[in-house]
Amino acid sequence: MPSSKNIKQLEELSDKLSRAKAVYVTEYLGLNVDEITELRKEFFSNQVEYKVTKNTLLKLAAKKNNLEGLDGFLNKSTAIALSYDDPTSPAKVIKKFNKENDLPQVKGIVFEGEVFDGSEFKRFADVPTKEESLSKIIALLQSPLTKLVWTLKSPMSSVGNALNNLKENKSN
Repeated sequence: MPSSKNIKQLEELSDKLSRAKAVYVTEYLGLNVDEITELRKEFFSNQVEYKVTKNTLLKLAAKKNNLEGLDGFLNKSTAIALSYDDPTSPAKVIKKFNKENDLPQVKGIVFEGEVFDGSEFKRFADVPTKEESLSKIIALLQSPLTKLVWTLKSPMSSVGNALNNLKENKSN
């Protein structure tokens, strides 16, 4: 008979999995307290929830949310990074953190309901954020307009300079 504590955790975990746009299943064992605290701060500042979970509870919650294929990733110590807004933000935090540390290692990824192996992590970490993509599009749209303005302005400046020179020559 499961304990009431485990039942409550299962319900919370099921709810979080149902709302999350992305879930990164990680191996965290080997990080010391200072490193884990720093990692949690980074996740928190990027609106990502980082939670250590029991593999059996995560398996049950995944099954409850019809997420097939997670069982292979749920071994050893497991922590999950949940993103409810930007599905790539956990990957960016982990990538940045891994520049100085070997862990956490991504074992598996649930991205918008689809399960991927941890080897796909780099692909997700390199995807630009929504804001980066929008700024690139705006820059591309502005570029032709800026060139057009300078092209139209250039002959007018030349005509203006020629008229000004002509005026100065006539007045002398």
